[in-house]
Amino acid sequence: MTNLFSPPETSCHDVKISRQRAMLPTRRSSPSGKLIALLLALLMICTVSIFVGAKSISPSMVMDVLLANTDSTESLIIVESRFPRTVIGLLVGAALAVAGCLIQSITRNPLADPGILGVNAGASFFVLTGVVLLGNQSMPEHLWLAFFGALITSVFVYFVGTYKEARVNPLKITLAGVAIGALLAGVSSSITLMNPMAFDQMRFWDAGSLDIRDLSLASMAVLPIIFGILLALVISPALDNLSLGEDIAQGLGTNVKLVQLAALFSIALLCGCSTAIAGPIGFIGLMIPHIARRLSGPNQLWLTLYAILLGPLLIISADIVGRVIAVNEIRVSIVTAFVGAPVLIYLARQVTSFGKL
Repeated sequence: MTNLFSPPETSCHDVKISRQRAMLPTRRSSPSGKLIALLLALLMICTVSIFVGAKSISPSMVMDVLLANTDSTESLIIVESRFPRTVIGLLVGAALAVAGCLIQSITRNPLADPGILGVNAGASFFVLTGVVLLGNQSMPEHLWLAFFGALITSVFVYFVGTYKEARVNPLKITLAGVAIGALLAGVSSSITLMNPMAFDQMRFWDAGSLDIRDLSLASMAVLPIIFGILLALVISPALDNLSLGEDIAQGLGTNVKLVQLAALFSIALLCGCSTAIAGPIGFIGLMIPHIARRLSGPNQLWLTLYAILLGPLLIISADIVGRVIAVNEIRVSIVTAFVGAPVLIYLARQVTSFGKL
């Protein structure tokens, strides 16, 4: 006899259908409309980034430079400084934002971030080691070293977080990431202090900045970053299943281990390339997923698409602020830290109060 007061049994098929219905975009939310609005805002910020700085340049002068290709001072500023740093901001912002979405998804930890989990510190440590021990100076070598550093650190932190656990433990992963990141940062600082040549080569890069005057750096990293973003988009449906829990995800046909490994590979690729280009820049991967989630809801695909635009929007805006408020400019990593630190404190209080966001 059926108990009318007992909850109905739910199969994996029912869970999948209800999940898909919850993720269907409604006309009122119009996620594609929000995406177009963000794209227009990003184009506007990129335009402002070309105009604004220690020396303001009028739109007519910018058009003259682009069309006539003159050798004036304004031409040098635009071609050798502002345009490259805007392109770098687009790449690095998108890479860090998508990496943050992936990290928070596979760890199911709202405080996860490439900086907090030590991924950026691992990439920086490997680049520094290559400079000091191997004398590596070329950009391709830096990219490979940063990628392997980010990958090894990601795998090690993930292994520590899942050691003797049936499934991912968000608290253990966070603590392991903070500890490993602090250890690698301390060792890196010791190496640079004891090696004047390494200190001179790494001090500007290690601060985290978009002030890169060579677009060849961006051209080398653009394909790996695009591949990492495409991989994140491909595994988005599987990450939606994984958000329901590993057992339910397996019941829905998701290969949990393969998805987690693919996510770790994408994270390492995105963080390694962005760190090799611009140095370690924190808090982008922490803030953007929460902002994007408020716009997209739980759908991982829309979350990633929003993050691709929100990341560059935030980092280029921070770069503009750093250029405007000080003559010698404030590094973008410092501006993002001033914004990101209060956000981290707020999120930590939310997690402590409610157990989740």
